[in-house]
Amino acid sequence: MTTDLLRLVIFDCDGTLVDSQHAIAHCMDHAFAEHGLDCPGLEKTRTIIGLSLPEAITQLARPAMLDATLIDAVTNSYKSAFFTLRQSPDFFEPLFPGVMEVIDSLDQRGWLSGVATGKARRGLDAVLDRNNLSRRFVTLQTCDNHPSKPHPSMLEAAMSETGTDPRNCAMIGDTTYDIEMGRAAGMLSIGVAWGYHDREKLEGAGAHAVIDHFDQLPAILDELWKSAEQPA
Repeated sequence: MTTDLLRLVIFDCDGTLVDSQHAIAHCMDHAFAEHGLDCPGLEKTRTIIGLSLPEAITQLARPAMLDATLIDAVTNSYKSAFFTLRQSPDFFEPLFPGVMEVIDSLDQRGWLSGVATGKARRGLDAVLDRNNLSRRFVTLQTCDNHPSKPHPSMLEAAMSETGTDPRNCAMIGDTTYDIEMGRAAGMLSIGVAWGYHDREKLEGAGAHAVIDHFDQLPAILDELWKSAEQPA
């Protein structure tokens, strides 16, 4: 493996680094009910985790068609509900096993780490602060400044900020939106099997690999990058 290349590994947040499904579903149900809409529930909400809020709400409301004003209102209700939930003393969004260890391993290789998430920056900052991760990522991309996944805008910005190119970057995520975004940006796309879309969907979206445990990630990236460096 070439060791002098600048590598960048970009992680999704919800469903990849943090298990936030129950909090997201609770706040989504609250926001829908507040506006007289049918609550989507956990199983349906799991399918849209990773999208920006307006896009997620639009999909969850189908077949009903919400206008822009109502989408904005539900979005604001969701944000307010999540802000209130975070103030609860028993609020808990656990890291998935192996997060800290894999970031340490990437650091030891001299690789950079970043985040690209459908969360708002305020929500991402809260997650990172709570889990002592605030200083571990060199680039943070959120839906505040970009189109929803799977548009590659977040990844393009991350590469621009870090001076990396697609051949030396990887997107790590638990949904088809992450995989499709990584492929659209021209980088490796690695699925994680512990998140909110199953292995079959991740592979169908074009994942270069799907891992079952975080500790598999560095070796998979070594293998895939080494393979890409071999002459055709």
